[in-house]
Parts: sequence; C-alpha cells; structure tokens
Amino acid sequence: MGCACCATSWLPDPALSDMLKKRLVFTLLYDGGSFMLSRNFRLQKVGDLRWLQRHYDFSRIAFHIDELIVLDVTRGVRDPVRFCDTLKALTEGCFVPIAAGGGVRSLEHARQLLRSGADKVVINTALHEQPDLAVELAEDFGQQCVVGAVDLRRDADGQPRAWVDRGMRALPGSALDAMAWLRKPHIGELYLNSMDRDGTGQGYDMGLLDLVAPHCSVPIILAGGVGNALHLLAGLADARVDAAATAHLFNFIGDGLARARQQIVAAGQTMASWPPASSLGAAA
Repeated sequence: MGCACCATSWLPDPALSDMLKKRLVFTLLYDGGSFMLSRNFRLQKVGDLRWLQRHYDFSRIAFHIDELIVLDVTRGVRDPVRFCDTLKALTEGCFVPIAAGGGVRSLEHARQLLRSGADKVVINTALHEQPDLAVELAEDFGQQCVVGAVDLRRDADGQPRAWVDRGMRALPGSALDAMAWLRKPHIGELYLNSMDRDGTGQGYDMGLLDLVAPHCSVPIILAGGVGNALHLLAGLADARVDAAATAHLFNFIGDGLARARQQIVAAGQTMASWPPASSLGAAA
C-alpha cells in the first residue's frame, strides 16, 4: 500500500498532526488502459502506463504531493482486474496515501482495490444508489478509509446539481438533497469536484464551498479547474478546504508538482515537509 510501506523514521510525529494543515493531491483518470485528460467530463487519451511512468516518477513525486487519487472513469465496460493491475504498478515505490475508485459497488471490489495498493476507497454513484455500502465499508475498513465523491454541475440558473454515472446522469432535486449522505458518519473525506471547471484551467468554483461546507463535518478535497499553482494556492487559502487536487497532467509534468508545492509554501501556506529522497536512501 502507498503509505503502509513508508519508513516511519521520517514521518511526522503523530503529536504534530494538528499542525499539518493542508494537502496537495494529484488525481489520475484511467480509462480502459489509458490515462486521460478531462474537460467538462469529456475525455482525451494521453498515454498508457508506460507513458505515465516515463513522465512521472512517482517514487520522487511522492515527496511533493500528500496523496494520490486514481479513478477508473472508463466510459465503456470496466475491467476491475486490469485496473487493479495498473494500480499495483503505480503504487510500487510511491510512499503516499493512495485513494482509488470508480464503479465500486461491493465490499469485495473495495477489498481488491485495497489489496492492490490503495489505502482508501472512493465511492460516488453508490452513495446514492446503495447507501448501505458506505456503512459496510466504514464498518469493515474504518470511516477514514471511505472517500465520498460528488460531481456538481450548475444548471442554467446557476444552481448546482449532483451528477452520477461518470457525469452522465443528473440526480433529481437540489445538490443538497442528493448529498444527504453527508450528514451520516460513514464518510471520512469529501472529494468535491466542479464539472463546469473540470479541465478548463480557470480555477476552482469556490462558490460550491458556500453550498456544501456548512453541511460537511469531514475534510474537503477541492477539485476541478486548476491551471497553475496559484489556483492550488487559492483553494488551500480557504479555511474550509483541507486539500487541493489537480488532475491536469500537462500543467504539472516533469518537476511541475515540485515547483507548485514550493510556490505554495513560499506563499506562507503550512504544509508537511519531507526530507530529500537522497537522504532517505542514505539513512536506509
């Protein structure tokens, strides 16, 4: 698993956990063997696992992000076994917590993801169609293991509505009606994603926080719209946001994630800091 195999000697003192304020999250979108760019939930193929490993050395990126989220957004028939194999390859040497999801509808599916290197399970559509699943996941794996994801798109009148089935079906009623599960103690985190801003590089839809945050008692990961490090910083600067996520592969290729974190820290945002990878190797 991502964080289970970390060398504990360099991890922050648990007594200081309250001081670790904010997190930077990198999200990967997977579709049938390829990794994708998404714009308003329209997917564009970028490359396969070999392309990803060639451009992103996750053993090093792990020192510049706080969490990796991998979502199976396959538009056709999903192949959970193939996705789990890809997850195993991704998590090798990546010493950060990893959340994975996409089409999770059973405890067994969740177990497969956890056995393949995930530390947390992301569920979306099942929150609405199988509300008991979140309860079962929390009972079996712990509430902290369950990440509830919600995709919001604004109607013509500007009001957000929740969408499911990979953004292909709107739920009836208001967004808050659809998110009644937020009031139940079975979700450890909320992944709050704007479909309108997704892939646009225009920055987060901060207005979604006004709607959701007053009803949410768990940490919020804000997603959708990042085009540069300043957008990440804007999200993290909001007291209601615990983590800022980006899924934009090209904006943060090479040392992009390292530079983004440096900008965020330089701006005064409190984040966890890790020693250089070279010093860990020497200590080992």
